[in-house]
Amino acid sequence: MSRLRHWALKTPQKSALIDLDSGRSITFQALDLRVQRAALWLRQQGLQSGDGILLLLENRPEIIELGLAARRAGLYFTPTSTHLTLPELAHIARDCGAKMLFVSSHTSSVVDALLKLPGLADLRVVCVGDAPSAGLTPYESELLRVDEAGVLPVCPLGRDMLYSSGTTGFPKGIRRAMVSAELRDQPETEVLNWQRLFGFDDQTVYLSPAPLYHAAPLRYVMRTVEVGGCAVLMKKFDAERALKAIDQYAVTHSQWVPTMFVRMLELPASVRNAVSLKTMRVAIHAAAPCPIHVKQVLLDWWGDIVHEYYGGSEGFGVTAIDSTSWRTHPGSVGRATLGVIHIVGDEGEELPVGEIGKIYFSGGPKFEYWNDPQKTQDAYNEKGWATYGDMGYVDTEGYLYMADRRTDLILSGGVNVYPQEIENALSQHPQIQDVAVVGVPDQVFGQVPKAVVQLRDHNLASEQMAREIIEYCATHLSKVKMPRSLVFEEVLPRLETGKLLRRVLKEKYQADPHAGFQIK
Repeated sequence: MSRLRHWALKTPQKSALIDLDSGRSITFQALDLRVQRAALWLRQQGLQSGDGILLLLENRPEIIELGLAARRAGLYFTPTSTHLTLPELAHIARDCGAKMLFVSSHTSSVVDALLKLPGLADLRVVCVGDAPSAGLTPYESELLRVDEAGVLPVCPLGRDMLYSSGTTGFPKGIRRAMVSAELRDQPETEVLNWQRLFGFDDQTVYLSPAPLYHAAPLRYVMRTVEVGGCAVLMKKFDAERALKAIDQYAVTHSQWVPTMFVRMLELPASVRNAVSLKTMRVAIHAAAPCPIHVKQVLLDWWGDIVHEYYGGSEGFGVTAIDSTSWRTHPGSVGRATLGVIHIVGDEGEELPVGEIGKIYFSGGPKFEYWNDPQKTQDAYNEKGWATYGDMGYVDTEGYLYMADRRTDLILSGGVNVYPQEIENALSQHPQIQDVAVVGVPDQVFGQVPKAVVQLRDHNLASEQMAREIIEYCATHLSKVKMPRSLVFEEVLPRLETGKLLRRVLKEKYQADPHAGFQIK
């Protein structure tokens, strides 16, 4: 018996999913019924074990419903960002071998152009929602015709097949082997570890304010349902609504990215003090570095319930740290909870404590990038250790601290300059909303740091403000790390997951290194 079916029988009228935007609540009984119908329908469409479906949907309960149905039917499912370009979407559709594409009335405008591209003419398109787009198969009508008493064939447990964020080049797929039919209803080790680490159970109410095409929000919502808890979904993050949802639904667990913390901390005290956070036991964050001063202020507000982790969709290594340990190791992303950490130098040698190098993990599960053996090979070294591509160092107690990716390092006059260190210093300035540092060409030093700054009030952008920021920075950084120029942007380019699109800024300002205000 599937874990969802177990809870549908045990707690049929309990809410499994709540759509915050519509207020709609879906009980375990109703969700299990729809998942069963969807799984049977997918099989009736001719899909076989190992086939895939592609979901181009805004945050909505059907993503979870279809994901659970694909798992039950032995299929791969790929939720993807609604912000992809047509070439990126076409690449994913071909690469994952999707047999069906699910859209909504909000995303269906891309369908005609997509189906005209090579290799995609036979992709069947299904429209989710109460008002399906003309000419597309209506999902709701199809489900109504399915007899839920039908029997699914014996098959392995399906999985998600997710793609990298695509900050460089086309996104890469991560496809893991399915769980065998014999073991499909047994809890997986990674789920048991997740429950142990964060305390998810049938009493959990989990708030998910992030995009469901991202690995952690997707998996955490599905796991919450499968352990008998309730997941509250937000269509799009809004700081005030998120805080009110914690109070309204007695949220116990939540997951965030640092930019969300910043937005909530910026709310007026009257708004923040009007809601109760007393039910929340665990707040988790990852995906992007959190400035130390931001996290310290958050801990003062929320208390020691904040957990941070570092990992990736590839799943070969994870670190984690709770609030108590973070207070004594500020800036760390924790110690390994999956795999063993190794810091590796340019020549492949393992570096000692305190030295910055590329972060590798040994002892974790193997993985591969789908249809990209070269990228898979590049992720492993000759010892079989795997890397996400990030840089960092460990302290004497084994706590990991992040630096920057090798491609983001600035080599200035023969000295390695790490953008994150400069960004951490600049972000403490009271007028700065967001900041990124990139290396730009320089005739004397080869490269120098340029600060790209988003002010809280863009109307304050001026040469005087630039000089004030640099003077502030001088009290926190050595001369070699000081930005040599500063430019103001109204909004920095970030993904919905909070990840900075540094590549966009690097390309823009490496082509125009003298933009903005030059610092003598």
